[in-house]
Amino acid sequence: MMRMLPYERPTEHYDERIIEMDEQICSLIKQRKEASDNNPGFPPLERIAEWSSRFGLYEEFLRSMFAAMLNEENFRPIVKPADFRKHIPLLKSVEQKERFYTLTSIHQYSNASVIILNIDWEAPEQPFERPEIRQHYSYELFIGEEYDCRMMTGGSRSDHASYRFLVSPPLPDDPSGTEFRFQESSGRFDKMELGEEIVFKM
Repeated sequence: MMRMLPYERPTEHYDERIIEMDEQICSLIKQRKEASDNNPGFPPLERIAEWSSRFGLYEEFLRSMFAAMLNEENFRPIVKPADFRKHIPLLKSVEQKERFYTLTSIHQYSNASVIILNIDWEAPEQPFERPEIRQHYSYELFIGEEYDCRMMTGGSRSDHASYRFLVSPPLPDDPSGTEFRFQESSGRFDKMELGEEIVFKM
């Protein structure tokens, strides 16, 4: 989850002669979002190299700019859980491809919910055997259009992983009928890979 730190203006200087150009840039970004249904993807590197040469801009600068615009949702302000209310036990499990997924509980706050997902699997039989190197994956949570879901933290060891997800607004105290869909992904903009989808139905 991207945590936004308080932003400080990097310089007091601003050339007012370019203010209309900057407004046009903002307008074009808005048009770009609308034209692509807010799913722009990333330009081919060959096209970026061409634009770099044509407009006299550094390729790395253009790559960074398009990466930042890849998903504006990453910059949405994050709700900070406040006023803890209660724990709601769930203990729902799904076994999928030699992995045991458990939705353990919901921590209820006045303005958000925090959901805990644990994953367990069999560790190598030989404790000193070098473990197979595996691509690190993160998870995205989908509940419904009305909820903003973010992965807060995640960690793993040889046979266990645990993730915490922030959901706002808060879920109802009785989550009956709610469907939690977790999508495994590489979390990389350049080579996004989707893995398992795990579904819990309350």
